[in-house]
Amino acid sequence: MLWNMFSRNDPALIGATSADSHRRRLLRWMAAAPWAAGAPVFAGPLPQRQTPRALVFPTDHGAHEASRIEWWYVTGELHAGAASTARTDEPTHGFQITFFRSRTEVDADQPSRFAAKQLLFAHAALSDLKAGRLLHDQRIARTGFGIAKAGSDDTAIALRDWRLERQDAAEGSRYEARVRSDSAGFAFDFNLNTTQSVLLQGDAGYSLKGPQHTDPTFSRYYTQPQLAVSGRLTHKGTALPVRGTAWLDHEWSDSLLPPGAVGWDWIGMNLADGSALTAFRLRAANGRTVYAGGSLRSANGAFRNFAADEVSFTPHRVWTSPASQAKYPVEWTLQTPAGRHRIVALLDAQELDSRQSTGTIYWEGLSELRDEQGQRIGRGYLEMTGYAGALRL
Repeated sequence: MLWNMFSRNDPALIGATSADSHRRRLLRWMAAAPWAAGAPVFAGPLPQRQTPRALVFPTDHGAHEASRIEWWYVTGELHAGAASTARTDEPTHGFQITFFRSRTEVDADQPSRFAAKQLLFAHAALSDLKAGRLLHDQRIARTGFGIAKAGSDDTAIALRDWRLERQDAAEGSRYEARVRSDSAGFAFDFNLNTTQSVLLQGDAGYSLKGPQHTDPTFSRYYTQPQLAVSGRLTHKGTALPVRGTAWLDHEWSDSLLPPGAVGWDWIGMNLADGSALTAFRLRAANGRTVYAGGSLRSANGAFRNFAADEVSFTPHRVWTSPASQAKYPVEWTLQTPAGRHRIVALLDAQELDSRQSTGTIYWEGLSELRDEQGQRIGRGYLEMTGYAGALRL
């Protein structure tokens, strides 16, 4: 899971004096970077697996600057009105807020304040279900100069005026998410409160992304499911009170794709009974599953981690993007130890073009989870990468 706003009007960042010059110089700098030609930014195998250290909070809510790639990923459904109502009412919108941090090849001991040791990217998207349209925006900047930061002690991320911050709360954590996009015509002013404890994915937060018999591909990975959302959505110049349910993933790694994989299919679903279902598969160019996994945590806290051979995704209806011509399965059958389920996108056109930031085109959208009788049992996000070209991390 990895934009058009290029930190303009920022002499300290780029060392120029005009907005157009800022943009041109940043584009030239990025074009000369190793990843622009697809070269590996980090070399060398991952270490053989040892007993992973236990995640420690709140520190592990923060940034891990030694890792190559990291993201804080928030998705959810929004309902009109501030008052609490039954969960059977239909959502009006879906939303995504994602902050990415990437370590570059610049030596960490480089003394220059202008050295781009860490880059921050951000995506924000709004799925307008009634209008049948996706709005999105993107940003990029190097850290420093008060422009972009990712705190290492707790979740405290800012990219100009976009931010995601965590605070301790009576029931666990409270996140504040603030995004404003004048170009896309929306703004988020959300509070997200935990209703459950942190869900450690994989083996206590050590999530394999490939077989263990060689140097393992893995991430450190935890989830905050069933977040209670409240706040304001500004759309078309009007501020609307909203409520909803969201999902937060925080993941960091040096490598997420094993050899042969070009992308992934992933879901994070908040079930109506309070459970949380995660499933993913890493996919080869021919559609073959390279590796798979996931988990189920029931409402009573019972946890089941899924083995690679226990998860299968079977594609059904396909939507072709008129922009990229990529073909995305927008309906799936998912088989896991949690049962057999149907995944159905609530809007086909939820493709994001982030080639001006992370360099990828991917599909990310609000979807339903249905049981074998066709009854909706949950909602969440489906993510599909590598369909418009191999994903490079």
